[in-house]
Amino acid sequence: MDGKLKATRRFFTVTLGLALTLSLTGTGCSKMNSLGYDPVEMSPDQARQKTKEISSQIFDLISVRNGRTTPTGPGVSTCPEDPKSLFIVRHSWSVYGVSMEELSRGFENLKDRLPKHGWKITEDGPDGSKARTPHILADLTQERFSANIKLIDSSKDRNTASGKGDSGIWIMLVSACFKAPPGVDLKREY
Repeated sequence: MDGKLKATRRFFTVTLGLALTLSLTGTGCSKMNSLGYDPVEMSPDQARQKTKEISSQIFDLISVRNGRTTPTGPGVSTCPEDPKSLFIVRHSWSVYGVSMEELSRGFENLKDRLPKHGWKITEDGPDGSKARTPHILADLTQERFSANIKLIDSSKDRNTASGKGDSGIWIMLVSACFKAPPGVDLKREY
């Protein structure tokens, strides 16, 4: 992966984490801490499974059945507020391998269907790139996840969905912090 793509992914991870933290503050938590909410206790494996389920829901909402998906799985990172017991899960993946027309239809499906499935779209329009890539930022507040979704046209944007020059729909799903059960060593998680 080239440095430019790594920097772009880092930017989106930080941006989504910040957006998620800001959007989830004040959601009626019983006690407040530096996060603004009480993290749900969950093992990293359970959190990965929950992330896979939410990614699968997003894939179903896109409804691009003949598209290929990148084979990445969810990854765990510690939260800086308490790296010994708090962690987030990220899942970056994309749908590609079909026409731009089909991808555009899938992207429109998301804009229409996400709110009907508990998501709140907080941003919808072109991003700040030279390509003015269409993107959606959305929060699934009840589950404490955020998604950054982009419709990437390889004829306009060199940061392609598959990393191989294909157009596609790129998804970065990020959770709020979860609390690991006692005895879980987050240094051993990936």
